[in-house]
Amino acid sequence: MGLIYVDTCLVVYAFEDHPVWGAKAREALAAVPAGCLAISSLVKLECLVAPLRTNNLTLQSHYERGLAHFSLLALTDEVFMRAAELRARFSLRTSDALHLAAAQCHGCEALWTNDNRLAQASRGLAQQVL
Repeated sequence: MGLIYVDTCLVVYAFEDHPVWGAKAREALAAVPAGCLAISSLVKLECLVAPLRTNNLTLQSHYERGLAHFSLLALTDEVFMRAAELRARFSLRTSDALHLAAAQCHGCEALWTNDNRLAQASRGLAQQVL
């Protein structure tokens, strides 16, 4: 199995035990072999904003420990250029374009998300897993 890029929404659902999606997200992530799940520093940023804003050190630590188990993909100039193309072509938000561009540029076999806009722009790379 190749790398699977995991969008922030799935990480948040799993780590914060979302009432509808939490168990399903954890189940999907647990089914993937070790070393095959990937994120970027953008996922870290998006996950840590709320715990930092509310000074929730327990949740912050939970994220930091858990995210260390994912492969970390670099957000290179190539990724940013691809993200610009995706934003221009599909009117994606900057963060969504960066997630998709990271998955594409790093040769991921899938981008797991719960966002239909990414699924449309990705030409089959982005998959709804919940």
